[in-house]
Amino acid sequence: MIDLTEFESRAVPLRALGVVVSQNGTQLARKLWDDTCRRNVYSASKSFTSMAVGIAQKEGLLSIDEKLTDAFKDDLPEIVSDNLKAATVRDLLTMCLGQEKSFLMGGERPYYEDRNWVRLALRQPFVYAPGEKFVYNNVGPYLAGILVQRRAGCDLVHYLMPRMFAPMGIQLPTWENDPNGQTFGAGGLFLTIDELHLFGQLLLQNGEWNGKQLIPAEWVKEATSKQVENGSEGYGYLFWAGPEGSFRADGKYGQFVILMRDKNAVVTVTAESRDAGALLRAVFEEIYPQLKI
Repeated sequence: MIDLTEFESRAVPLRALGVVVSQNGTQLARKLWDDTCRRNVYSASKSFTSMAVGIAQKEGLLSIDEKLTDAFKDDLPEIVSDNLKAATVRDLLTMCLGQEKSFLMGGERPYYEDRNWVRLALRQPFVYAPGEKFVYNNVGPYLAGILVQRRAGCDLVHYLMPRMFAPMGIQLPTWENDPNGQTFGAGGLFLTIDELHLFGQLLLQNGEWNGKQLIPAEWVKEATSKQVENGSEGYGYLFWAGPEGSFRADGKYGQFVILMRDKNAVVTVTAESRDAGALLRAVFEEIYPQLKI
């Protein structure tokens, strides 16, 4: 089992709400400091969108090699820059889309007058060549989610229900919408800590659940592998690389689903922290060393 005493002494002052630890498919620890209700997982939502893209590609609905000018041909600005012409669906997943500034961020979204966020997003300047510069930006995952929805003919929640949520026993979740009722794939998904943890276990099992391959294994491995440099440990397809070769879904205020493949373990944290970095360090300094192979 895992002794959470030291982790708790560091995490609770940082406003952690709960932690769940599993290794080799067995839950070793679970501690809650608040109700286990569904909460906004913020940008950890992006990692669910990443999995939706992988499933959609497997189903032949899209290709990550598609040009954005083909995928969104009816939403393009009047003047299409060379950088936009070069961008592909893959670039939506790596935070290296080519735009100079973050856009569609939480504090901005309620104040846009234009209800067509797809068109609005594609009008933002593509200053860099795709892949040239890491800029954390909600445009990529939002557009990736929109593409899945358009090709599938339903919102992301209902797309993922029979393919991923329901097989894991997750009831229909709430997910933020844009002004036109389309799922906002860059954030706003509401789940409990235990539902988040199931997602982590699914990823650790390379998309397999109870003998059924819910997500293509190669996609899970690719998405949770370093694809681009980000000035730190690296970034995959809407997943952050972290200490000890880990990868994680990461949401504002300390929502973490951390894959520790070297330990065959998953650690999930929910929080209302204003110092998520300190909370992440506490995981790797107090929990990670206790996970013996």
